[in-house]
This record gives sequence, C-alpha cells and structure tokens, in this order.
Amino acid sequence: MSAACYVLFSKTLNKFYIGATNDSVEKRREKHNAHSYGKQHYTAAANDWEVFLALEANDYPHAIRMERKIKSMKSKTFIRNLKQYPELQNKLIHETST
Repeated sequence: MSAACYVLFSKTLNKFYIGATNDSVEKRREKHNAHSYGKQHYTAAANDWEVFLALEANDYPHAIRMERKIKSMKSKTFIRNLKQYPELQNKLIHETST
C-alpha cells in the first residue's frame, strides 16, 4: 500500500483518529502510539491506538481527499458503517478519486 487513508481507534479514549499517509499504516500506528508527533498531538492522549480501517488510495492527494471526506461527516456511525459495508468504502474511494 503506497498511500492510504486510515482510521485508528483508542479503547481508552473511545475515540477515532483519521489520517492519511505515504508510509505503511502499521508504521504510522506505531509512531502515534510512541508519541512521535509530540505531546500536544491529538493521538498523544493514548497509546493504545489500533488500526480500525485502512483504505488504499491511488496516491497521497487521493488519501487526503478521503481523509477530509470522512472528517467532514463528523460521525462515529459513518466510520463504523464504512468498516461494515464494503459498498460504502467503494463509494468513498470512487467519489474522492478525481
């Protein structure tokens, strides 16, 4: 996976984090858990982040568009449905591909 949009989940915080990367999603998760992005970063509040969902993107700008679309929904339900329904994932990927 060269570029991806990913969703992390922390059981401690009961919160999601949405991001985009050119790196592997697993490496990003490890960096978030190690607080590599600083103590003030959103993910620094916990160290139990797990990959909830990873969506392969055509390129990094596509990953950013998917990230923004998911964030704009402002909905945990949307994120859970995205994982549960592959057709919703396909729709998101298609809508953000251009």
